[in-house]
Amino acid sequence: MLWIKDHLLALVEQYGVIALFFSITLETLGLPLPGESALVASSAAAGAGKLSIWHVVIAAYAAAVLGDNIGYLIGHRYGRAVILRYGARIGITHDKYMRVEEITAKYGPFMVIAARFIVLLRQLNGLVAGSSGMHWAKFLIANLIGAALWVGLWSTLAYKFGHDVSIVPWIWNHLSLIAMVVFPLLLLLIAVLYWRVCWKKDDITEN
Repeated sequence: MLWIKDHLLALVEQYGVIALFFSITLETLGLPLPGESALVASSAAAGAGKLSIWHVVIAAYAAAVLGDNIGYLIGHRYGRAVILRYGARIGITHDKYMRVEEITAKYGPFMVIAARFIVLLRQLNGLVAGSSGMHWAKFLIANLIGAALWVGLWSTLAYKFGHDVSIVPWIWNHLSLIAMVVFPLLLLLIAVLYWRVCWKKDDITEN
């Protein structure tokens, strides 16, 4: 993975948003590709005047939504057993899949939103949502929101610092750590508020 990150800026400079699109799309299908790093590198390149930031944002958002929905369809059509049987070849192990299943069962669509900011969840949330039977409409809405937040955050930050491309590794290493802490907490807060509302509705109905 390290050598891939080391060559991201060169790939972005050579292939532009095409490299970004395929990196994010394939990452959301479970492949061990650094989609988030590609987004940061592309946005930084846009800030340095090498790419159009609008092309970066559109390509990243389309790839994020498309990749997750392809993953959902694969999970829905072929199910858990088939994914685990063939997914081990690309790192989709039984333990990883179980961990994401547990989170999905607990938080549902909220997991899909927060999944964008967490490496393992970002790679597997579409597959798991499909194989676990989450309704596609719920998944799609959460996916659209999560992709917008994810692309908006990283593209804005990296674009602002893009005049100095040497700062890209710093952005990725430090802000990704912050995101890994902040967004799970945000997810937990949303889930708590959601269940409190449902609990109050149940009380009102019973009374």
